[in-house]
Formats: sequence, C-alpha cells, structure tokens
Amino acid sequence: MYAIQTESLTKYYGKSRGIVDIHLQVEEGDFFGFIGPNGAGKSTAIRTMLGLIAPTSGKVEILGKDICSQKEAILSDIGYMPSEAAFYPHLRVREVIKLSAGLRHKDCTDEAALLCDRLALDREKRIRELSLGNRKKVSIVCALQHKPKLFVMDEPTNGLDPLMQREFFTLLEERNKEGATIFLSSHMLSEVQRHCRHAAIIREGRLMLSDAMENLGQTDAKRVTLRGTSTPPALDNIRDLTITGDTVSFLYQGDRTELLNALAATPLSDVNITDPDLEEIFMHYYDDKIPSPDTQL
Repeated sequence: MYAIQTESLTKYYGKSRGIVDIHLQVEEGDFFGFIGPNGAGKSTAIRTMLGLIAPTSGKVEILGKDICSQKEAILSDIGYMPSEAAFYPHLRVREVIKLSAGLRHKDCTDEAALLCDRLALDREKRIRELSLGNRKKVSIVCALQHKPKLFVMDEPTNGLDPLMQREFFTLLEERNKEGATIFLSSHMLSEVQRHCRHAAIIREGRLMLSDAMENLGQTDAKRVTLRGTSTPPALDNIRDLTITGDTVSFLYQGDRTELLNALAATPLSDVNITDPDLEEIFMHYYDDKIPSPDTQL
C-alpha cells in the first residue's frame, strides 16, 4: 500500500497556478524528499494532499483512504508540521502540546515530555516569549508526540540551529526505523541527499521527476573542469560555465567523442570529468531552457 498516492492532482487559485497534474506515489515506510525552491508549489501540494485546501481536480489517497471522504480518519494518523506554525500566543508550551494531543483524543504526556527534553524545550514559557527556533520545536513535538504512521514535514528545519537539526533528523530516523513513513519537503538539497531514499523534484507546480536517490544522479550530463586555460572548448551543450583565472568549469551534455576531441585540441594542464552532484542535477531541472508550465488556465 502507498502512504501517499495522487492522480492528476491540480490546484488553481482563480487563474493563478498552484500545482498542475501531480502524479506521486510514496511507499509505506519510505523516507521521501520533496524538493523545490520557495514558490515551486511544495506547500500547496502538501495542503491539497492533506485536504486542508480543496483541489481543483484530481484524486488523493493517504494510507489507502480517500482524503475527500475520510479526512478525519486520515489526519489522526498523520503528524503534520507546516512551514510556518501559528499557536495561541498567550498559552504556555505545555498547554499547546496538550491541546494538540487532545484534538486527537490521545494522552501523549510521556512522549511529549521525552521530546521536550531531547529538544531542550522549556514547557513553561508562553508562545509569545519563544524565538523562531523554539516555536519550531513546539511544532515538532506536536507532530511527533502521537507516533503517527505518516509524518509530513514542510520545510521543518528553518530556524533550528545545527545541533537541533541533527537531533530532529535523529528523531525522524528513529520513527522511520519503527515503520513510519517520512515525507520531507525541503529546498535544502543536502538534507534530502543525506536522509532520503527517494525524492521528487517540483518546478513551477509540476513534478519534473520522482525516483530513488541513487537514480537521480544517473544523468548523461558531466561536470568538466579544465586547468591551465581560460578558454572553454568550442562545444554546444555547455551549461553552467564558470571561468576563474586559469580554470574553466562547465556542465556538458552531449556526444562524448566530440567532448574528447575538443579537449584534445585545447591547451591545458589538467582535466577532471565527474558526475554532477545533486544540486547540479536539481538546477538542470530549473534551467531557463526548460519550458515553464502555463500560469493561466
């Protein structure tokens, strides 16, 4: 069974594009990354998948249930952490956490206390007294304390210092090993590369691809670095060209024989040809030469 399955999921705000024709499948027990810069449609996709906003068209099943007809049952099995959580400012941390558990009709006292200790979160402070990072911690506790089957995290580490980021991902890894599915939305490619087994890239509301992490790096593009020259070879299909002193670097996606012949005719002291990293692959799908989806109906 899929933890998340969407078919042609589309959301428009009037004539403005939200997400368009999203087909996504996330296996139960997976640690799945959802990659895209701000404005790509990540949050819209998540809110539509969770039934927090109504889709324009399409279908969503979460944990085998239809989000339109079984939303209450679905949300009880989800730990959702929005990118910007809002709490009642006059309440104390412990009151917000208890309220969150009460909405699910569960007693999470022991687990909440454990999470607060691990995240160094003061339960007696009022929400209005908290920094952004500490408000993020409250959101983490609210999402994790009831031990759901599916965690949906939307840009969760913004505002967390590096030590808390490490502890946060340790918690997610623990839950994943216990069988929970993790769906992590992020524009931080290093987070996705380090922790996720599968990932999808979204661009201007459309999925560009969805695959295993090891397959995302299998591309015919190569990173070429030349030393001892300031002139790139005369080749088509060169992108991301940088020239620093006597070093030239570029991505090349073309015929390998043409590349080697061009390099043989170029005076240089050294050459290095490697596979691109995840960030370079990601930027390939955001290249201006790739047509953008329509923003109008």
